[in-house]
Amino acid sequence: MPIAILGPTASGKSAVAVAVARRIGGTIVNGDPYQAIQGLAIGTGQPDEAEQGGVPHMGYGVLPLSARPNPPEFGAWVRGWLSTCREPVLVTGSGLYLRGIWDQLNSLPDVAPSLVERVRRWGRDLGPPVLHRYLGVVDPVRASALHPNDRARVQRALALHLATGRAPSGLLSGPETGIPLGWRVLVVTPGREHRRERVVARVIAQVAAGWPEEVVRLLESGHAADLVALRPLGYAAWMAGDDPRVAQALVVQETQAYAKRQATWFRNQLPEAPVWDPDDEPLEAAFTRLGLP
Repeated sequence: MPIAILGPTASGKSAVAVAVARRIGGTIVNGDPYQAIQGLAIGTGQPDEAEQGGVPHMGYGVLPLSARPNPPEFGAWVRGWLSTCREPVLVTGSGLYLRGIWDQLNSLPDVAPSLVERVRRWGRDLGPPVLHRYLGVVDPVRASALHPNDRARVQRALALHLATGRAPSGLLSGPETGIPLGWRVLVVTPGREHRRERVVARVIAQVAAGWPEEVVRLLESGHAADLVALRPLGYAAWMAGDDPRVAQALVVQETQAYAKRQATWFRNQLPEAPVWDPDDEPLEAAFTRLGLP
């Protein structure tokens, strides 16, 4: 029976997953598309050897920087990885990609290139915040899940709306959106203040581990266009070349906002899932909620 350990970034879900996998003799399977990309190890938080704790890990750093994984495609890859494991423990913080892994997304209609270019032109002329506000009018659900500066996804959502006349969130969600039969799920959910503290600590640790230098190496290797196209969280701030203190503050701010959206998604979209607060409860409580011996 597969297990999914879910939760916002910096919640500690990877450490919980390692503990769970060690307890059942399982394998960690990555469900985060950015952690699957090569060259982004530090900034995306791909677990290093020490963090893996001797537990087998699958799906980390296996896709090239040229990859552009969408939720259905990435979901198919992850299902393939899961199928090879005897006791898989899935780890992800992305609700949309989780839907792809659980095969709960509708096939999206094709959008005419002219509509895509029209929305891109709006973005250039009006700026991302204006497009995000417009998306909030036609689809508040999808707008709430996207950062105003997430140009590509906001523009894609608006193009889908123009092409179909429907809310993009309705197109993305399939008919079945609950926890699939046979899955055991735990949402790792720190309290609000602890979540914010954890994000700050995570970013500080990533900087100390060489995140800015990782970005420099990627740029010097000619991967600027890949980073712009992928839009991994926080990388744009380091690419801008600002004062490191300014860049770090921007990364923290961006990550705080993202973690808040993640926590809201899991609370609203998977209300039936058991939750565990790593700052307020012992690890045994997490095992109990997963029904582990």
